[in-house]
Amino acid sequence: MKSNRAYLDWNATAPLRPAAREAMISAMDVVGNPSSVHSEGREAKRVIETARRQIATAFGADGADVVFVSGATEAAALACAGRGLKGADVEHDAVAAWIDPVLSVSEQGIVTVEAPDQTALQAANSETGVLQDLPQGLAVVDATQAFGKIPFAFNWCGATMALISAHKLGGPKGIGALVMKRGTDIASQIKGGGQEMGRRSGTENLIGIAGFGAAAEAAQRDLDAGIWGEVEKLRNVLENLIADRAKETIFIGKSSARLPNTSCFAIPGWKGETQVMQMDLAGFAISAGSACSSGKVKASRVLTAMGYDVATASSAIRVSLGPQTTEDEITRFADAWARQYEKHKARAA
Repeated sequence: MKSNRAYLDWNATAPLRPAAREAMISAMDVVGNPSSVHSEGREAKRVIETARRQIATAFGADGADVVFVSGATEAAALACAGRGLKGADVEHDAVAAWIDPVLSVSEQGIVTVEAPDQTALQAANSETGVLQDLPQGLAVVDATQAFGKIPFAFNWCGATMALISAHKLGGPKGIGALVMKRGTDIASQIKGGGQEMGRRSGTENLIGIAGFGAAAEAAQRDLDAGIWGEVEKLRNVLENLIADRAKETIFIGKSSARLPNTSCFAIPGWKGETQVMQMDLAGFAISAGSACSSGKVKASRVLTAMGYDVATASSAIRVSLGPQTTEDEITRFADAWARQYEKHKARAA
C-alpha cells in the first residue's frame, strides 16, 4: 500500500495481522495431510485443532463445533440452505440468497423478529454498522462483522449457528467457519472424505486455518485492551468534521447502537460510486452504499429497507476504520471529501 494512501474500508477486509502472517508461514512448513495417521499428518492435525481452540475461545464458543469452510458465504449456504428461514432485506447477500425477506425493518435499521428459531439475523450490518438486539433461540446469526469488533460470545447470544470470516478481523481471505451448538443436525453440501466432523469434506486449508486462529486470538486481545473504543472516538471525530462541512449530511443509523468503526452517510443526489472514485483518486479507500451489477447502478437495498428514498440510498458511502487508522488520515479524508462536496454543490447549482 502506498504511504500516501489511507485505507478506510476495514469492513470490506482488514489488513493481515502480523500474528496471522507468522502462523501462516509456519504452517507452510507442515508437510502432512491432516487426515493422515502418521506423525506428519498428526502435526498438521494439531495445527488445525489449535486454531479451532483459538477461535472457539475468542468467539465464546467453548463446547460448540467450529466447522472450517471457505468463508462466511459458504457458512451461510451450509447453515441456511433448505431450511425455509425468514429474514430482512438488511441481511448480507450471502444470507439474503437463502431466506424469505419478510421481516420489517425500522428507520433505525432494527429488525423485528417474530419467530427466532425460524430466523437468520445479522449481529451487525456491514453497510451501516447498526447492531441488532439478538433474541434468544435464533436459528442463525451472522456474526461476520461483529466478531473481533464488539464483545460477543456465541454461548450467550443464544443462536443455534453462527457465521464468521477470517479476513474481517485481520486473518487471511478464503477461510471462515460455521459455529454450531454441539449436536445440531445439518446436511453436508460438499461430500467426500468426511473432514470437519462430516460437515464439510475436502482437505482442510491448513495455512488459512492457522492464520484464522492466530488472528482471532490477536483480535480478542485488542478488544480486551479497549482498542476499539479508541477507534470509536476517531469515528466520532470524522462524523463531526463531515457534519461541520456539510450540514445536510444524513448519517445512517446514527441514533442506533453501531459498530465502533463504521460511518455511513449520504448527500442525496451525489452518487455514492462517484464519491468512491473521487476519494480513490485523492488517496482514500472507501466503499459505497450502492452497488453496480451488470453495469446497472442500484440503490442500496439495506437503506431502502430502512425507508430511505432512492436518491439517498444511491448516494451513501461507508467509511470504516480500524486500529491502524490515525487522526491525520481522518482529517485529510474530511478535507478531501469537503473539496469534492463543494464541487458537487457548484455543479448542482
